[in-house]
Amino acid sequence: MLGGLVIGTGAAMASVVAGYQCMGPSGQWYGRTFTGLKPGTQQLGLTFDDGPNDPHTLHLLDVLARHNVKATFFLIGSYVKQRPDIVREVVRAGHVVGNHTFSHPNLIFASARETAAQLRDCEQALIDAVGEHSRLFRPPFGGRRPGTLQIARALGLEPVMWNVTGYDWKGKPAEYVERKVSQQIRGGDVILLHDGSHQRLGTDRSQTVVAADRLIARYKSDGYEFVTVPQMMGKQAISCQLSALS
Repeated sequence: MLGGLVIGTGAAMASVVAGYQCMGPSGQWYGRTFTGLKPGTQQLGLTFDDGPNDPHTLHLLDVLARHNVKATFFLIGSYVKQRPDIVREVVRAGHVVGNHTFSHPNLIFASARETAAQLRDCEQALIDAVGEHSRLFRPPFGGRRPGTLQIARALGLEPVMWNVTGYDWKGKPAEYVERKVSQQIRGGDVILLHDGSHQRLGTDRSQTVVAADRLIARYKSDGYEFVTVPQMMGKQAISCQLSALS
C-alpha cells in the first residue's frame, strides 16, 4: 500500500512538473526560450502582448516616447490585419514587433498543422503591414508542448517568454500592476504587460499605460536601462524600411 502511495505521489508530481513546462514561462523541457539575462544586470525589457489595440497602444507609445524608451510588442495577426496603421506607428517610433499567432489559441491544444498556420498567417499579416521585422515569437498564454517550439524555429522564429509579469490582463488598477512587477524585479528581466486583449479589440488597458509610465520612471531613476528584446539577446533589431510604411 505504501508503494502504491509513493507511485501515486510521484505520478502526481510528474504531472505538475509537466504542466509547468507547458505553461510556465521559465520551463525549458520542450525547447529553449529566452526569458531574460542573469539577475543583477542593469537592463530591463518591457514587452507588451495582444495588440494592436485602439486607443491604448497609441497612448502607450506616447508614454514610451516621453521617457525615450523602446519596447517589444508581440502582436495578434488578426488585429494587425484590422489595424495596420497602429502597427506602423509602433514601428515608426522605433519599437520591435513580434509574432503572437494569428488568433491567439493555446498552442498546447493545437495540432502541428494548426500551429504552423497560426505562425505563418501572423507573419504574413506583419509583412503586409510593415515589411521586414523581427523574427521573435511568443506563444499565447505561454502554452507550448513538445514540437511547438520546433515548428517555430523551423519557420525561422525565436521563442521569447518572460520572467516578470504584472498580471494586468486581469484589469487590475495601476497600483496593483506596479506592485506586482516591483516584487519580481531582479535586473535583466523581461517584463510581460498587455496593451490589448485576445478577447476583443478596444479592451481598456488604460491602467497598464499608467503602470508602465510609473515603472519606467521608477527604474530609470534607479539606474536601469530599458531595452528591446533583441538588444537583450545581443542581436541587432531588424528595422523596417520607412519607405514601406508610407
